[in-house]
Amino acid sequence: MIIYGKQVSLYALKHKEAYVKTVYVAKKNILPQELFHKYHDKIKFLEERWAQSMAKGGNHQGILVEMNVYKQTDFETIKKSNFIIILDGLTDVGNIGAIVRSAYALGADAIIASGVKHLNFSAIVRTSSGAMLDMPFMVTQNVLDNINELSQIGFTFYGADMSGENINDIEVEQKRVLVMGSEGKGISKKVSKKIDKKVSIEMKHAFDSLNVSAAASILIHRMSNATK
Repeated sequence: MIIYGKQVSLYALKHKEAYVKTVYVAKKNILPQELFHKYHDKIKFLEERWAQSMAKGGNHQGILVEMNVYKQTDFETIKKSNFIIILDGLTDVGNIGAIVRSAYALGADAIIASGVKHLNFSAIVRTSSGAMLDMPFMVTQNVLDNINELSQIGFTFYGADMSGENINDIEVEQKRVLVMGSEGKGISKKVSKKIDKKVSIEMKHAFDSLNVSAAASILIHRMSNATK
C-alpha cells in the first residue's frame, strides 16, 4: 500500500513504524532530522517524474510511504465496541476519509462500510490524515447479518434522516450504532427497516442538507456526549 502527502506520511512514520517498508523522498529536507535518521536504511530518493507516477498524478508533496497492506478489523472485535458507525452505500473516499477522521477524533469506536465490494484503503488513509491507521474498520457484504448480531447483544440503531428527531433533543443508548446513508440515495431500504430511531440536525436557515461527512461529524459529536 502506497500513501503520499506530507501530513499523512509523517503521521505514519511517527506512529506506525512497524508497518513502514520504504520511504520515497522526492523533495529535499521534507523529512525532519529525527525521522531521516530513524528511517535512513529505508529511504529511497526519487526523481519528481517517478514520484508523480507512483502517486498516479496525485499531490505527493515530495514524500511517499510504502506500507504493509491495510488489515481490516474482524467483526468479533468490532462487536466489543460501544459506539459503531455504519456507512451504508458510501463510495467517495474523500467523504469516507473525512468521516473516519472525525469518528476517530470525536470518540466513535469502529466503522463498518456496507453496500460496496471494495474500497481504496490507501486513499482513505490519505484523506483521513492517517486516522484510518488507528480506527477499527471493516467492509461487510452481509450488513443485515451484522446488524442482527449487534441487535441481539443490545445495540440501538440511529439512522441519519432529515425527517428524524432533532439529535439535540434525545439521549442515546450506551451501546449505539449511527447509520449514515449515501448522499444520493440515503439509507437503503433494507437497512432502514432495522433502524430504531431516525435522527436529524436542526437547520437554522432553510437548506436541504449538509455534506454527509459534515453531518456525520455533528451527529458523532452529539452521540459521543449524550449517552444515558
